[in-house]
Amino acid sequence: MSRRILVLSASVGAGHLRAAEAVELALRQLDPAATVENVDVLKLSSAVFRRVYGQAYLDMVNRTPHVLGYFYDLLDRKPSPRQKSDKMRRLVQRMHLGKFLKFLSTEAWDVVVNTHFLPAEIIAGLKLKKKFGAPQITTVTDFETHRLWVNEPCEQYFTATPEAVVHLASWGVPMSSIAVSGIPIHPVFSEKKDRAECLKRHGLVGDRPVVLQLSGGFGVGPIEKIFHAILEVEGPLELVVVTGRNAALQKELSQAEVPERHRVRVVGFTTEIDELMNVADVVVSKPGGLTSSEVLARGAAMAIVNPIPGQESRNSDYLLERGAAIKLNNVCTLSYKLGALLSEPKRLAKLKANSRRLGQPKAAFDVARRALEMAG
Repeated sequence: MSRRILVLSASVGAGHLRAAEAVELALRQLDPAATVENVDVLKLSSAVFRRVYGQAYLDMVNRTPHVLGYFYDLLDRKPSPRQKSDKMRRLVQRMHLGKFLKFLSTEAWDVVVNTHFLPAEIIAGLKLKKKFGAPQITTVTDFETHRLWVNEPCEQYFTATPEAVVHLASWGVPMSSIAVSGIPIHPVFSEKKDRAECLKRHGLVGDRPVVLQLSGGFGVGPIEKIFHAILEVEGPLELVVVTGRNAALQKELSQAEVPERHRVRVVGFTTEIDELMNVADVVVSKPGGLTSSEVLARGAAMAIVNPIPGQESRNSDYLLERGAAIKLNNVCTLSYKLGALLSEPKRLAKLKANSRRLGQPKAAFDVARRALEMAG
């Protein structure tokens, strides 16, 4: 009988879903006979809950990021069964996640892998009441472990860093239940690819520094301002900017006037980001956990822009402390700081070497192997 594995996430931003996809793909590679189902729990919630939990988060990111950072820090406190906010949150979840609870009660699984804390908290509550028997794994998708990821009982936690292990243990999680894997990213990042072939395939030359500017899957944020600031760099460079699904922005940037010293390629939504990262010397991006892990896996330096207060600001700290990134605090100094880095080959090479050393391209396989072990 094949092993039955449930992968759970929540569409709060794209990173958690990408981590779930990575684990799913790794499971299918390691055991093609296994039954693997990947579920976004918000699709099994009420429309109101889905709007508040998912879309409200994105609205806050775009409009009031510092408020989000405040709540992030406020909630990063030791869990308590007597804490009123925790009780209220669990009550609201039970009220609006009836479809998900029914799904869990009507299906039999050997193990559950969570890449978001919402399903992990729900399952932990069911396990305490003896209403769910399968072991669960929680995989943290940032470099630091916020206390919302702590949901006992949980048989296995995977963290991104040794520091995150210490943080997780401080909440009372047994060290025996914690392992360092890195953040699960698409299995394609574990494949070695020839840089010259990738350059050719994407119409690039590679005779000068290659800068990759990312904008996320939806192409939102001050992308245009950053794009023009990069073009102000004095030294010649080859710029690839990915606009995601924002077709209007892709058209606008494609028509922009480019200084003769530079080459520019504007790309819309792509599934070949791993190849673009493979040829990049510097990736200009927000420091989301998944994106940062992908950059590290390909050994590029990061130029951090606009970290979301909370998880991304802590990711930024991690990358800066370990010498894998620089931080661009504002657009007016962007061209100066980026240009200075590109004009110092030894410094750039050191950042890239540190990035490569930190990279954990096979994290998804580590999580998948453990899941298969626990599934029996």
